[in-house]
Amino acid sequence: MNASTDRIEREILLKATRSRVWQALSDAEAFGDWFGVALKGQRFVAGQRARGHITYPGYEHVMWDVLVERVEPERLLSFRWHPYAVDPAVDYTEEPTTLVVFELEDAGEGTLLRLVESGFDNIPLARRPEAFRMNSGGWDEQMTNIQKYVATR
Repeated sequence: MNASTDRIEREILLKATRSRVWQALSDAEAFGDWFGVALKGQRFVAGQRARGHITYPGYEHVMWDVLVERVEPERLLSFRWHPYAVDPAVDYTEEPTTLVVFELEDAGEGTLLRLVESGFDNIPLARRPEAFRMNSGGWDEQMTNIQKYVATR
C-alpha cells in the first residue's frame, strides 16, 4: 500500500469551540448545510446509512450515500462511501468503499480538524486516479466550507 495514492489527508485549524465543530460534523442536517447534501430529518448513527441528493450545482443527480461507522462525541466521526460515484449509469455497489475519518482535538483557542480518506488502492484501477483527484480537490473545498460554516454560526 502506498500512502500517497491510498489516502487523502487534510488538517485545518478552526476558530471555533470543539463542541461547535462537533455539532457541524455530527448533526446530519448541519453537515449537509456545509457539505452540500440534502440530509433534512436524518441522523448520523453508527451502523446506519445516511442518504441524500447532492446540492452542489451540476451534481444534483448524485445520491450521497454513506454507512456511518463510528460516532465518538466531540472526538471522531467516520463513514464509508463509494468515492466520486457520480455516473448515474454505473452501479458502484459491488466496488470497495473508502473510509472517511474526521478527528477533532483542542488546539489553542480553536479546534484542529483532521480528515483522512483511505482505501483508494482498493478502488478499481479504471476509475481510481479520477476518484482520488476529484476527492482530493473536493476535500480542499470542504475544509473551506466547514471553516466558513463554523465561523458564521
